[in-house]
Amino acid sequence: MTQNIPEKVLNDGLKVPAIGFGTAWYKGAEGVKVLTDAIDTGYRLIDLAFNYENEGTVGQAVRKSPVPREQLLISSKLPGRHHAYKEALETIEESLYRGGLDYYDLYLIHWPNPKTDKYVEAWQAMIEAKKRGYVRSIGVSNFLPEHLERIIKETGVTPSINQVELHPLFNQQRQREKDAEHGIVTESWSPLGRGHSMLENEVIGGIAEAHGKTPGQTILRWHTQLGAIPIPAARSKEHQAENLNIFDFELTEAEMNAINALTQEDGRLWDQDPATYEEM
Repeated sequence: MTQNIPEKVLNDGLKVPAIGFGTAWYKGAEGVKVLTDAIDTGYRLIDLAFNYENEGTVGQAVRKSPVPREQLLISSKLPGRHHAYKEALETIEESLYRGGLDYYDLYLIHWPNPKTDKYVEAWQAMIEAKKRGYVRSIGVSNFLPEHLERIIKETGVTPSINQVELHPLFNQQRQREKDAEHGIVTESWSPLGRGHSMLENEVIGGIAEAHGKTPGQTILRWHTQLGAIPIPAARSKEHQAENLNIFDFELTEAEMNAINALTQEDGRLWDQDPATYEEM
């Protein structure tokens, strides 16, 4: 392992690393190589999804890695087209079969799909999946405060994690505050602001230079100091190691404020507002 990575304790007691590895782009033999490299480099939290169609790739990497399964935290996500209770349970079972795994450490509802309006039913299935031992911890992804409040009110069970789009152009302050009020840890997808040239931003570049770090490391450190868990992706072992090497420096309050000031009212990468977006 590159270095000791701090842990966060979820509201159900599960301990997770303060940074994870995103797998959306990695499939097949090449994907297995990328993932085994990532595990060898030190990543222990691996994020995937049914709709990424790479659960088999991740499962193969887990089996090929010398790191024991119990030291890894594998997370997947339920697709929108299978929110109905019975379908959701079958999909989680199929998800495990795809990966050749006995359980997932984390399983999330990928999107709330409010127009379809079956996310409460999906959450009830997630609760049952945890009772059956399919999953150690259950959470959500892209849930707005109103979605969280509804599932908590109607089931009495609070998600452990809410994975949302979060990067310097969209710092999700209100969402993070609402997550924290419920004891939910916020996880960041696209933490480096894919497609917005955040790595070339002058403000971030200046802060990075002051600490002898790269812009990417500076952004990832910003995430961890916000209390969020970033899940960057990286194909090369060099970049994988670089992204992990963020726990030996600290941004000042002024530097944090400077990065937060980059946020925009709607700095989403694409038109994916959870209030209306439907992911199938």
